[in-house]
Amino acid sequence: MAAILIILTLRIYGVIMPTPTEIPIATQTASGSTTSISFTSIPSTYTDLIVVIGVLGSAADFDLRINNDSASNYSVTRLYGDGTTAASNRASNQTSIQMTLGGANPGVQILHFNNYSNATTYKTMLQRLNIPGGYVGASVGLWRSTSAINRLDFIAQSANNIQANSTYTLYGIN
Repeated sequence: MAAILIILTLRIYGVIMPTPTEIPIATQTASGSTTSISFTSIPSTYTDLIVVIGVLGSAADFDLRINNDSASNYSVTRLYGDGTTAASNRASNQTSIQMTLGGANPGVQILHFNNYSNATTYKTMLQRLNIPGGYVGASVGLWRSTSAINRLDFIAQSANNIQANSTYTLYGIN
């Protein structure tokens, strides 16, 4: 991530020529009755993956599953606050990475999957959430598998639907 910021800073000042680093792979927009969003057949030709989620209006919590794995291979540590109060929590040996898009206002969530195609390391996901007028949060998720990521499923929790017109865009990082 730091390398990307350095490259972007150098580009702004004209030190190096611009080259595309974030390549759009797929975008999906939720309908009013959508209970999950899936990216399948993700190519292994990039170094990292980024998912940008734009939520219009209130939204429910969701589960993130990788490669359709529902075993207890996930952990997550969260930090969040609303400008007045801050909190944190941790969950281990979960069947998914439990995420939140809660709040009454539109928000943006960015997920960064490091070394997603490396077949020798566990997969780490860094997440940043911003809901203007609501709260901000950051988390780190771990999928304890050395398999390359080729599928991501975002599944609404309980009887909730994914907010209509929310967009999920998957990018590959060169």
